Amino acid sequence: MPKSEFVSKPAIGSTNTAYVGDELVRQGNTSQYEGIKIKSPAKLGIAYTITPGFLAKKGDDEKGEFYLPTGGADSASIDKSFFADPWQAVMVKKNTHTLCVVTVFNLSSCADNMPFEKTVLTISSDNSFQQTLLYNGRVGNKINIGYRELSNNMARPAFNNDVEYDLSESKIIGYKGARIEVIEASNQSITYKLLSNFKS
Repeated sequence: MPKSEFVSKPAIGSTNTAYVGDELVRQGNTSQYEGIKIKSPAKLGIAYTITPGFLAKKGDDEKGEFYLPTGGADSASIDKSFFADPWQAVMVKKNTHTLCVVTVFNLSSCADNMPFEKTVLTISSDNSFQQTLLYNGRVGNKINIGYRELSNNMARPAFNNDVEYDLSESKIIGYKGARIEVIEASNQSITYKLLSNFKS
């Protein structure tokens, strides 16, 4: 079972610098999974190749540990040849560097000395709700801040918003309870102090 964690970044009262496109503030739930990182293409005979990326642990038994692609942008994937059986999981034999592709018929194709390492993956949980403020740059005295909400790992377009703030009126800006003091801003970066995060 993944460990669930509430994330609120950066720390309130901290001074930070972000560049255009970077997150200024992030708050929400994430889950930490055991996982493996495939470091280079892992060929298992002529039938299967596991592409570089991450796989999340889904279970284990006395023989090994079972993993599936995370589904994210940095997920590993399993490529199969035309004649190969469909796969259902990737297995790591216990205490070895042997990778196996387990098919839907519970047969396995394995290879030793595979290029992977164990890791901990932080993934937005299925019931997650995350809020983010992004820096979109400065024109004249105005800065543009983007607000994004993600629910169940999917962006909610109706809850995306871009807002302009006039720094000649106030150096403190706010959105949905998150408050930032702008110390310096250009069309490339912003230095700011976080006064409060989103109201949960």
